[in-house]
Amino acid sequence: MKQTLVKAIVAAGCMAASGCGQAPATMAPGQYAVLTVATTDREIPTNYSATIRGRQDIDIYPQVSGTISELCVTEGESVTKDQTLFIIDQVPYKAALQTAEANVAAAKAGVATAQLVYDSKKELYAKKVVSKFDLATAKNSLLTAQAQLAQAEAQRVNAANNLSYTVVKAPSNGVVGTLPFRVGALVGPSAKLTTVSDSSEMYVYFSMTENRLLELARRYGSIDNTLKNMPDVRLLLNDGSLYDQAGRVESISGVIDMTTGTVQLRAVFPNKNGLLHSGGSGNIVLPAIFHDCIVVPQNATFEIQDKVYVYKVVDGKAVSSMIDVEKISNGREYIVKSGLTPGETIVAEGVGLLREGTPIVAKQAPTARPNAETATETSSVKEE
Repeated sequence: MKQTLVKAIVAAGCMAASGCGQAPATMAPGQYAVLTVATTDREIPTNYSATIRGRQDIDIYPQVSGTISELCVTEGESVTKDQTLFIIDQVPYKAALQTAEANVAAAKAGVATAQLVYDSKKELYAKKVVSKFDLATAKNSLLTAQAQLAQAEAQRVNAANNLSYTVVKAPSNGVVGTLPFRVGALVGPSAKLTTVSDSSEMYVYFSMTENRLLELARRYGSIDNTLKNMPDVRLLLNDGSLYDQAGRVESISGVIDMTTGTVQLRAVFPNKNGLLHSGGSGNIVLPAIFHDCIVVPQNATFEIQDKVYVYKVVDGKAVSSMIDVEKISNGREYIVKSGLTPGETIVAEGVGLLREGTPIVAKQAPTARPNAETATETSSVKEE
């Protein structure tokens, strides 16, 4: 029993001595993908909710009351300027015009009679047959008749205008909207008959935050320069498709909405094919274009208290460095404003596992696959 215990102690001592005699093992530097910082051009699109309006949406109201006797267009029909849309019952207005014309004829006769009386009175007064009072009375009668003629003429013009208003015409080229009233309906000046939308070009309205507008103004120097230099915009339609023609931002509102902190912009799009309709919605795609900028993948960065950092590779070790990035991004990359210079090397992935001073060995690029394997893979793809 004692011999067994002694042997166990000796064996344990030998193992301990053997272990103490060896140097401690050191961990090899980890391999990480790295990239060399360089400048490039980048375009980052930003979407803004938008509403579509015709270049000119005109509500059509009748200027006289009456029943609709003819409906000359259909909903959605393209019309030209001065094309007839509706005809309101003309019978009472034709009668009113005839009455006005008869009154004009009677007034003209009255003027002619008053003129004869006045001329006669002048001759008699020259011969001292009538008094000056009689001459003045005749002249006043002539003036009264002339005034009545002018009044009758005005009534005739008004009656003619009312008759012309019974034919409701399109004020411009465009597309007819809904038609809530049909033949036989009684309408008046307060009844909206339809809307004619000039759709040759469409206005698309969208809003931008004040901070984003200030950023653009600083980049281009002023609001006027922003409009001149702002790139073409695209329109993402409500069904997710992209409108096939580009538009231009042509105006920026000078007033900021105090409730939302945004400013409204207006872009204009051609609409020769009639695909866009007034009242529609979509998204404006406004690209932000950066020239000779530094771009880093977002997975090569990490954040501490809203500050963005990268790990630079300095003398084979990871050194954290804060960078300043643009507020807009494409969700995959950051545009770096400061903190990096071309030629520097940063860790491209796995930054969450790094610590300050971690040894870095650049990961080798994968070797090309043998031709046979490539051919086999291609073949299998074709078979699938």
